[in-house]
Amino acid sequence: MYITLEEAKKHLQIDPDFTGDDAYITSLIEVSEDSVSKHLDIALESLIARGKLPPAIKQAILLMVGNLYANREPVSYSSVVKIPYTMEYLVGLYKKYYIP
Repeated sequence: MYITLEEAKKHLQIDPDFTGDDAYITSLIEVSEDSVSKHLDIALESLIARGKLPPAIKQAILLMVGNLYANREPVSYSSVVKIPYTMEYLVGLYKKYYIP
């Protein structure tokens, strides 16, 4: 995993002493990393420079973790508004488009 549980909990503003959701958050990190990699159509390890993922990719993963943690169901009962410059934008900065 490229995002640690501690980083995710800090992003989610969860007290580090609360461990009740640790396994769930860890699974969300795995899903988010896999989703970003598949969206890019490249392995995340190919983006590593100086031992780190690019900040935009790391933030995109954290945004996805936050979204999945806050929205555990695929339905919203309030109005939905897409926020610009989020996960898709950050990941799009690294997307390789293949022209045949």
